[in-house]
Amino acid sequence: MEPENPEGYSEPAKASWPPTAIPGRPGAHLCAAQPDHAAPSLTGDAPAPGAAEAQASTGLESMPDAESTQGSALLDALHAQIAQFVIPPSAEALDAITLWVVATHLQPAWQHAPRLAVVGPAKRCGKSRLLDVLTETVHEPMLTINTTPAAIFRSITEEEPPTLLVDEADTIFGTPKQAERNEETRGLLNAGHQRGRYVTRVVGNDHTPHKFATFAMAAIAGIGDLPDTVMDRSVVIRMRRRAEGEKVKPFRSRRDIPALHDLRDRINAWARPRLEEAAILEPDMPVEDRAADTWEPLVIVAELAGGPWPRRARVACARMVAAEVATEEDHPGGARILADIRRIFAAQREVDSLSTEDLLHHLRQDPEGPWAEWGRGGLNARDLGRLLRDFDVRPGNVRMADGTQRKGYTRNKFLDSWRRYCPTVHPVESRPAPDRG
Repeated sequence: MEPENPEGYSEPAKASWPPTAIPGRPGAHLCAAQPDHAAPSLTGDAPAPGAAEAQASTGLESMPDAESTQGSALLDALHAQIAQFVIPPSAEALDAITLWVVATHLQPAWQHAPRLAVVGPAKRCGKSRLLDVLTETVHEPMLTINTTPAAIFRSITEEEPPTLLVDEADTIFGTPKQAERNEETRGLLNAGHQRGRYVTRVVGNDHTPHKFATFAMAAIAGIGDLPDTVMDRSVVIRMRRRAEGEKVKPFRSRRDIPALHDLRDRINAWARPRLEEAAILEPDMPVEDRAADTWEPLVIVAELAGGPWPRRARVACARMVAAEVATEEDHPGGARILADIRRIFAAQREVDSLSTEDLLHHLRQDPEGPWAEWGRGGLNARDLGRLLRDFDVRPGNVRMADGTQRKGYTRNKFLDSWRRYCPTVHPVESRPAPDRG
């Protein structure tokens, strides 16, 4: 039975997006746009996205479709096959998984090898089942159960890298001690995201130094988030348990693997002649920096396939990256502390400075924040200083409105970090607004 996967989110905006490349003709532009109602909707029904995701994809939904090709038909078929066995958290996530699988068949063309982070809060969220389907559809799958890092990088070739599949990653990175023991594995996953990163080991009786390639696409599944450095290089799929009424088809190796292998072989036969074309395409991306590096192979696959896929790839990219940015801002470590302090300064009408005592009071008063329960007695001055030190923000003597001096933080010290790590939380002006009190 087909699962009920999520679909459509907000009303398409009227803004336009740069025309996409016509499959088989890099650099060519579409000459006519289709009306908004002509764009096919995404599959299934899902709750509306958050404000950040909706804003991120504004204008993308109205992109005109490209000409359909054999590639778009193959993507449709793969999309339908995956949807039989798992229910991803959104229509965009299902599109991203589909594009990622096809991208594994074009690895020699990529400068960056996106990771697929398949994470969930608990058992039985469909993570391992998704990995079962990926194993039968990706290019040259390499399961890494109980495999040492040395064996992995000795199995990677520059000309034809395998696709790494890591299940139960929580047993590798779940606790600080586990993560410390598996630091080499984390380093391998980080280095392999970009072409040209090698590990050097001595080999043979004469201990000759030898460089081993690390570049390979990887799908990593586990309970809870992966290390931040791995998540930052990943297309993140946050799986969840099926709700009542959501049905999937049981996966049976004898019955289902032949059909998946047949589809895999047809995808490979379509993709391989397009290696050179994929290598030279530079599509317009709705995100920047490392997120653009990670998502570019998926968008290029969509460009090569045509049909609705260039639009769907960009919508998925924009919304899923925005969702991860919002998740990062909610995390106590990382940008959450910056975002909450930004809100406090905004609520205080952009005062020049706040004492440490006042800042801690406002942080601990936030009913949705983690700061009242931080440590044993709530966030204290030492904890606050340690969290902000990573962003090069340090306390000092500040002059208060009554003329006294106290230890605290000046607003100007936060400006650069606010722009870099939480730009969606109130616009940041270089000078504080005048006090209108």
